Amino acid sequence: MEKAVLSLFELNQLVRRSVRTCLPDEYWVQVELSDVRANYSGHCYLECVQKDPKSNSLIAKARGIIWSNVFSQLKPYFEQETGQAFVSGIKVLVKVTVDFHELYGYSLTIVDIDPAYTLGDMARRRREILLRLQEEGVLSLNKELELPVLAQRIAVISSATAAGYGDFCNQLENNAFGFAFYPRLFPAIMQGERVEASVIAALDRIYAESEKWDVVVIIRGGGATSDLSGFDTYDLAASCAQFPLPIITGIGHERDDTVIDLVAHTRVKTPTAAAEFLVNHLRQTAEQLENYAYYIRQEVPARLNREKERLERCITRIPARVQMRLQREDFRRERLAKRMEMAWQSRLAREQYRLELSSRLSVALQARLLKEKHRLDLLEKSVEAASPDLLLKRGYSITLKDGKAVTDASLLKPGDRVVTRVAKGQFSSEVQGTDMHAE
Repeated sequence: MEKAVLSLFELNQLVRRSVRTCLPDEYWVQVELSDVRANYSGHCYLECVQKDPKSNSLIAKARGIIWSNVFSQLKPYFEQETGQAFVSGIKVLVKVTVDFHELYGYSLTIVDIDPAYTLGDMARRRREILLRLQEEGVLSLNKELELPVLAQRIAVISSATAAGYGDFCNQLENNAFGFAFYPRLFPAIMQGERVEASVIAALDRIYAESEKWDVVVIIRGGGATSDLSGFDTYDLAASCAQFPLPIITGIGHERDDTVIDLVAHTRVKTPTAAAEFLVNHLRQTAEQLENYAYYIRQEVPARLNREKERLERCITRIPARVQMRLQREDFRRERLAKRMEMAWQSRLAREQYRLELSSRLSVALQARLLKEKHRLDLLEKSVEAASPDLLLKRGYSITLKDGKAVTDASLLKPGDRVVTRVAKGQFSSEVQGTDMHAE
């Protein structure tokens, strides 16, 4: 039995017929656009991809094509509805037919697109950016800044060739009130993929000399609404939200707000509206100054009259007040004089009593001294009367044994030596027995 052999072309034809048979309908598919290119014939070639939401790695890919007759209508419709350029990196909901070509292989032919899906995805990304800024505590920082009373020094971020920049400067220069403004352009790319980096670089240049400026104005005007995606990035929004000067945005679109519109101090529709806002702010300041001037002209004279009347009333009250004060001081002086007189009298009485007490103490002391002297004389005579020498002179003697007086003869023993003192001298004796005799 011979084997059935197919050529590669025949096999691909078989695959093509199978694909058309199994997938004959049109299908709505959620994809992310990648490598979007339009060639000279008007056809658009692209890749449809799907990424893993956690790792961001590719999990599916298919070649896609939009024929020129469809692309010429689909692209403007999509960009008008979404304000988003039909470029790589955006998520879309497209209606496709599935095809297989013998030479080019598997592909998707895009026949329709649903802008609502992309709008929802863009809105989701904006919400995510705003939520992140809110969690970081910076979402409303720029809105909380106080707009300077005289906002005349204006740093403008715009394209140098933009018509909106010329309209803005013309509106400021030719304002109906003759106010002076001092704008200076910090050039930036305001459309395309370089919007974010270019505007952030301009903000950095302004920040380096921030003391020279009152406000920052970001204006665009005249560009396609499909180029607004560059203003919907986290880094640009964070830079605007945390900028130390109030930021006014006039990017030239009315339907949707970009993320930087939502974080800026003030959002207006167009560059001309931004100029009108600054002129009106200065006009309000001028009106306030005029009100203050009117108040001064009207109120100062009246205030001076009131103060003059108050001064005159004070002058008329001065004599009576002085008289009352003098009376109070006289009364106070009299009271002090009486208190001083009573104090001196009390002190004098105390001192007199102290002197009298001193005299009485002196008399009592003299009497006590005489009494003590008499007592001492009596004690002296008593001591003299009890003196051993006086007794010895009367014929008495004292017998001593070992330096101690002998008062009991029974305490003496034969052989003991004793000393007998008399009025004039002394002599020694030895005890012989109960009868004692001197040697």
